[in-house]
Amino acid sequence: MSALHGSLIWYELMTTDPDGAKAFYEPITGWTIAPMGGAHGDYRSISSPDSALAGLLPLNQHMLDHGAKPTWLMYIGVDDVDATAAAIEAEGGKVWLAPADIPGIGRFAMLADPQGAPFYIMTPIPPEGGGESRAFSSTLLGHCTWNELRAADLDPAVDFYRKIFGWEHAGTMSMGPMGDYKFLKHEEDRLGAAMGGATAEQPPHWLHYFRVAHVDAALEKVKAGGGQVLNGPHEVPGGDRVAICRDPQGAGVGFVARP
Repeated sequence: MSALHGSLIWYELMTTDPDGAKAFYEPITGWTIAPMGGAHGDYRSISSPDSALAGLLPLNQHMLDHGAKPTWLMYIGVDDVDATAAAIEAEGGKVWLAPADIPGIGRFAMLADPQGAPFYIMTPIPPEGGGESRAFSSTLLGHCTWNELRAADLDPAVDFYRKIFGWEHAGTMSMGPMGDYKFLKHEEDRLGAAMGGATAEQPPHWLHYFRVAHVDAALEKVKAGGGQVLNGPHEVPGGDRVAICRDPQGAGVGFVARP
């Protein structure tokens, strides 16, 4: 596997209200959300002060009629989109959007792991063969700094991502009655963790945490912007303070900051 395979290269917000999402997220994160224009249609770029890191995809009625809803998704870099999609299917995953080319951008597909958590895979153009992903960073403001999987069956979920993307189990923290919290690492980056507890009411999914300057100030802006604070803020191992929120359109999102 190359350094690209298994790296986190992009994030995407699917939303029913692009203008509302822009008004909500920009004051909290310091992002600039702007139309990409041209062949990209209504797709918008989300940028931190140092780089573009995500996109905003408006959900149209056709998407909504077929079950799409506001959510954040990640793009996992792979060496070969078609081969990886086939490997995911062989492990019991599902292809939601078959491999396709985005002119000038790369080849991608949308899939779900065997327990139903969705994500994208992508081989960008030109290949991003080395270095740290600009979308994921453990330290940079505005970037995604943690990715948290809620699974129905924890150990098989961790094993799936190891087999497909080379993500290694990097330690376990007990959360008492909530079970184990298993850290995940890609090369030298601890990119997130997986936990159990998914249910029919809260199906398997990934939650993405974005780094802000101050969590408490961010949460005041969440509430002022029509979002909800679902959990936190509280301190986690390593000293960061985190909170889980829901944006006004219904997408779950996490925010994290140093004290």
